[in-house]
Amino acid sequence: MAAASGSGFLMQTHTIRPICFAPMEGLTDHLYRQAHHACFQGVSRYFIPFISPTEHRVFTPREFASVSPKNNEGLNAVPQILCKNPDYFVWAAGALQDLGYEEVNLNIGCPSGTVTAKGKGSGMLRSPDTLALFLDEIFARSPIPVSIKTRIGFESPEEWPALLSVLSRYPAKEIIIHPRTRRQFYAGETYRETLDAAFEMLRCPIVLNGDLFTPEEITAMVERYPQTSGLMLGRGLVANPALAQEWLGGEKLTHESLRHFHDVLYDSYAAQGPGDLALRRLRMMMSWTSACFEEPAKPLKAIQKSRTNEGYRDAAQRLFDEHALVEKPYYSLCP
Repeated sequence: MAAASGSGFLMQTHTIRPICFAPMEGLTDHLYRQAHHACFQGVSRYFIPFISPTEHRVFTPREFASVSPKNNEGLNAVPQILCKNPDYFVWAAGALQDLGYEEVNLNIGCPSGTVTAKGKGSGMLRSPDTLALFLDEIFARSPIPVSIKTRIGFESPEEWPALLSVLSRYPAKEIIIHPRTRRQFYAGETYRETLDAAFEMLRCPIVLNGDLFTPEEITAMVERYPQTSGLMLGRGLVANPALAQEWLGGEKLTHESLRHFHDVLYDSYAAQGPGDLALRRLRMMMSWTSACFEEPAKPLKAIQKSRTNEGYRDAAQRLFDEHALVEKPYYSLCP
């Protein structure tokens, strides 16, 4: 399900690597992906937030909406599976192949407590031997290529060598590495020194993820690891939706482009029907994107306290009308 990246206009002034948009559950759904793709350039692939197949072997309505070819039309979209049962994984990979996808991503990095309590996501990193048994099955049976998104351990980066030994055995299409443990969630320093061993042991393409919030940080990562095949941006790209575009030499975020993106996204959610979907999703997005504005605390508080669409629109308009953008947007912490 390929599409042009839309970045051909960009002036490339440094070592270029493709930019992927990380899947962010509850935020980067198909409406968000389509709005971002329409308003900004520079993203080569959009990863779809995970689906979690079960014994019923059927996508829920929400999952089908997320992977529907119609809803991802024009995007280079990659579906992600969160699963610990190889039979369920193989079924889902086949169903996704039937929808036209040519790759599926395995999530063994999600740090959510509700996920890891079930032994999924980064909960699979607790036992390299159990992980190996699972990977044996899916790489032998998956009808389409499998890529992997991982962390470097569950409790400690000292777990990484054993995990790397397992991961190096399989023909992954690529491995995306967030150099934190599950225990850290998104806090504290990344253990970027662990990436050296990854480039030594893994023979598949490696994509780097984690704490890439500015063009300078992206450039520094590529210069440190020129052998990387790409970068995955999540929080930094949600906070500054023009980040990939700017890094590739395109236009920086402007007041006008951000407001246009906001309005396109709001209208897309509002068009889904009555209710508070637009309110809930835009409040979440603005908790990140407020990092682009000077002194946003007061209007952001009004945005987060809004309980009606009208109240939200009034608070958001005050933010846009009364606050300039900062020169270098930066958001380093989860909201």
